[in-house]
Amino acid sequence: MSEILEANTIQQVVICPPPNVPSNIWKDAHTFTSNVASDPISEFDQIYGKQIEEQKDEVKEMLMAAANDPVEKVKLINSLCRLGVSYHFQAEIEVQLNHIFESQRNFGDDNYYDLYTVSLLFRVLRQHGYKMSCGNFNKFKNSDGKFNEILMTDVKGILSLYEATHLRLHEEDILEEALAFSKAQLIKSLAENSCPHLAKQISNTLEYPLHKSTPRLEALKFVSFYEQEEFRNETLLLFAKLDFNRVQLLHQQELSHLSSWWKDLDMPSKLPYTRDRITEAYLWTVMMYFEPCYSRARLMLCKITMMLSVVDDTYDSYGTLEDLQLFTDAIQR
Repeated sequence: MSEILEANTIQQVVICPPPNVPSNIWKDAHTFTSNVASDPISEFDQIYGKQIEEQKDEVKEMLMAAANDPVEKVKLINSLCRLGVSYHFQAEIEVQLNHIFESQRNFGDDNYYDLYTVSLLFRVLRQHGYKMSCGNFNKFKNSDGKFNEILMTDVKGILSLYEATHLRLHEEDILEEALAFSKAQLIKSLAENSCPHLAKQISNTLEYPLHKSTPRLEALKFVSFYEQEEFRNETLLLFAKLDFNRVQLLHQQELSHLSSWWKDLDMPSKLPYTRDRITEAYLWTVMMYFEPCYSRARLMLCKITMMLSVVDDTYDSYGTLEDLQLFTDAIQR
């Protein structure tokens, strides 16, 4: 007897669209990370470990030394932060800033402090969570309520003011005015300045203000800026360079591990529509927190990000509406 199939029992065969996977721009990175030594940190420490520890102790002594000048202390803390080594001295920095904050709350009233100094103190303290009053900048205004024209010649001070304005809060009108004033003056100075070192620093600050920049990229750039400073601290400079290289080796080692993990999953053969973006996912984690103590967190977050990327690609590039409804129900269960 022939069997007749009813219409509602016939299953429609759905052909999924072919994968449209963008090319991987990180092939060179995968090749590089595959050649990273199994334990580059140990090899680095064998050569530079003792030197780094000695320099670290020297910098710590400089930071904790009893000094009467809070400005010099804040300058050092600012350099530590911008060079990317402040994570070594978090407890010491907190002690020093607490003391400075208690003794310098109204530093804007001090006529000895110029625009650069007031802006630096304001930015560093507010950056670390201290409630600084924007009223400290009132002394730089004239009787018309505008910033004094004499400030226009103080390029270093204007640069410091511009950085400080990016930590402004809602309704801090004076900092809004300071932002417009300092930005206009920096653009003008950039066109007129004949010092290549200062011009490069101004250009970088206008494009990437410190408060909106990536710590690792900022550290890399600031090392070159600090190297050109007339009153740079050679011990701090060398310590920052060695520490940057050491942390970079750790990041390369982590990326090597993640690349191997992703390769072992063999996604191109199992799910060919997925994007190979392990390097981008890892870079995102480094931008969040680069410090060595967060190594395990970076690895975990990167793997989670890649799994989310696979799910995202399934929705965007592969699944049909019916398939995705079933997939969504499965996830929600």
